[in-house]
Amino acid sequence: MPLTVLLPLVVFGIAGIAILLHRSGLTAPRRFQDIADAEAAWLREFPDMRPLETHIDRKNQNAVIRTERGGGLVWCIGADTVARPLEGFAVLETENGLDIKFDDFSAPRAELSLSETDRLYWKTLLDPS
Repeated sequence: MPLTVLLPLVVFGIAGIAILLHRSGLTAPRRFQDIADAEAAWLREFPDMRPLETHIDRKNQNAVIRTERGGGLVWCIGADTVARPLEGFAVLETENGLDIKFDDFSAPRAELSLSETDRLYWKTLLDPS
């Protein structure tokens, strides 16, 4: 097959697949369906730390988890979730939400997009004192 035919075929094929995935909603960012979904995301990474209390933000993208051994944070990145225990962290308020800096090189920070109401509530939830 000549290159002048093959190249457009490949380019339009890849573009067509990308458009099809986007139109079918498969590129939408992940959101928690409910508290059980956020707790399941936590338990995937920390199966030995059972959630006692869970708070989800209004956008269903972030959750604070309370366990017997302390707190934790679960947040959505793309189509997946990340969970970290709240040990050795700092909370900074930004204009879009909260910026949480962890003492963990594998996930050094979490930028949480929160409404004004959620931001104030979450600052009290994340207060280590």
